[in-house]
Amino acid sequence: MQTTNDPRPTIDVQAVRVTGGRRLHGAAAVQGSKNIALHLYAAAQLADEPLTLTGIPEILDTQVCAEILTLTGTPATITCDRFETTPAAVWHPGIPDQLGSRIRTTVVMAAALLARAGQVRFPLPGGDAFCHRLIDRHLAAMQAAGATLEVSDTHVEARLRGRAPEPFTTDAMTQKWGPSLGATVTAMLLAARAPGTSTILNPNTEPEVLETASLLASGGVGITWEGSALRVTGTDRITGGVFPVPPDRLEAATLAMAAAITGGTVHLTNVPATTFPAALTALLGDAGIELVPTGGGTLARCPAGPRPVHTATTSATCTDVQPQLTALLTQAPGTSRIEERIYTSRTTHVSPLRSLGAAVRADGPTITVHGPSPLTAADVTGPDIRAAAALVIAALAAEGTTTIHGTYHLHRGYSHLLPKLTALGAHLTLPQA
Repeated sequence: MQTTNDPRPTIDVQAVRVTGGRRLHGAAAVQGSKNIALHLYAAAQLADEPLTLTGIPEILDTQVCAEILTLTGTPATITCDRFETTPAAVWHPGIPDQLGSRIRTTVVMAAALLARAGQVRFPLPGGDAFCHRLIDRHLAAMQAAGATLEVSDTHVEARLRGRAPEPFTTDAMTQKWGPSLGATVTAMLLAARAPGTSTILNPNTEPEVLETASLLASGGVGITWEGSALRVTGTDRITGGVFPVPPDRLEAATLAMAAAITGGTVHLTNVPATTFPAALTALLGDAGIELVPTGGGTLARCPAGPRPVHTATTSATCTDVQPQLTALLTQAPGTSRIEERIYTSRTTHVSPLRSLGAAVRADGPTITVHGPSPLTAADVTGPDIRAAAALVIAALAAEGTTTIHGTYHLHRGYSHLLPKLTALGAHLTLPQA
């Protein structure tokens, strides 16, 4: 059974030019969390009343999700930083291929549709294509909830035995990579509409899961954490209201590393230090970055410069900062090693970093960096969101003007990253709108 998709989206022709050598200083407000918001958009389909998500990121993936919800029955509108939904009058439980293949959370959105409409057809998920990513734990949750599945090389069709999901037990643990974040959310959404209590064994506990659980609980779903199990008691009516999207810890970390590689500082004005999970704070600290609570936000600084680290990505330390960290470590004196333990491979940033002069290599899941490396401007491409961000960080420390293609991907994950860097003192030539 094939349960992966590896689409290769066309890289847009726009490019950003970054002239290195400028120290970043100043303040920046951080966008709402992309990864949390995308899971909340999926959960919004379960509400039986109007629901408003505030503080959303103004990114391309938000627009794609709004289109999917609207076309499948849940009218969704975006007004500045507000994502507003109205309960569906009629369900159209087929996620369009051209939209579903553009985001990673397609299967999570499909789970909510399945819970509401009793059936769904969706393409295998897309988004960043840095490796094949399995959805077997998602499909196991659907089957446990009473769905029969038909899986092809490109699509999945699921149909419940009854109108609503059945109470079920499922395990979110993968064979090699720990508890699946997405599958935990998929199971929660199905369980939220099941008439009884469902059990999710070995749930992931990243902020995306916790915030989705909070949204469901605020709507009347029973959520109970019991050791290594999550128990969800469903309801036939989920209320709406207003729910805030917290600041994006990944953009905050990206800005912190951008400042650090230039020897500067950045005041993240709307990000309390507690926004950073303890393990991520510790990792950044090991790399030389201090996170100091300041005026309700966080001051990120690297007073002694980057330091080499030996680490591994986990659900707490975030695989989505690994490429940016790799870029930062090119300027750390000594040898650093990062083992990727969330995905089978995440090395799309390695080759373009080498083009800039970095002494970096990938051996299976392990990336080794020897630093500090003198970086020199080059013409490079960022093939996914975090790889593109890593190249921007590296270019800030490179001699000369680097041209980075793939700004489409930056716009998928960051709402105004380039203007924020410019305001902090970076010399960028921004792409045309």
